Amino acid sequence: MAQERRISVLDKSFESRLPPSSKMLFDAKAGQSLSFEAIAKQLGRSEVAVAALFYGQAAASQEDVEKLSNLLGIPLPTLESQLLGFPDRGRAGPMPPVEPLIYRLYEIVQNYGYAYKAVLNEKFGDGIMSAIAFETKVDKEVDESGNAWAIITLKGKWLPFSRF
Repeated sequence: MAQERRISVLDKSFESRLPPSSKMLFDAKAGQSLSFEAIAKQLGRSEVAVAALFYGQAAASQEDVEKLSNLLGIPLPTLESQLLGFPDRGRAGPMPPVEPLIYRLYEIVQNYGYAYKAVLNEKFGDGIMSAIAFETKVDKEVDESGNAWAIITLKGKWLPFSRF
């Protein structure tokens, strides 16, 4: 049986924590039944990067704003005034997260964070993985039994700690 494909909409319970542009973007997205994948293709960006723009967690370029204006039918001056500033990252949800999927991602870091750190330190030395010089993507894999598996790739530039 094929799974019905639905699109993500704005969770009204934390709309007040987000910039005004979030509601406007999500409403336009829903009005046209567009997925983040479809919008990402039009912008030439990843799905996660586009979703981050919608939540005010990433910076938009002038080109992004122009393409979003054309695609979503939102006046360019409105989008420019709301999306061309600096994002205010990290304020969308509570810590620890309470939304189950987000909590499971948090739980992965709680349970395996030190293991990741140990392996990364052995491979790269003393340092951190950048979340600024960074890429991520989400893929879906279906195994031979029909089980769906989420594949999340995190790719960050390695930043060694410097001596001072």
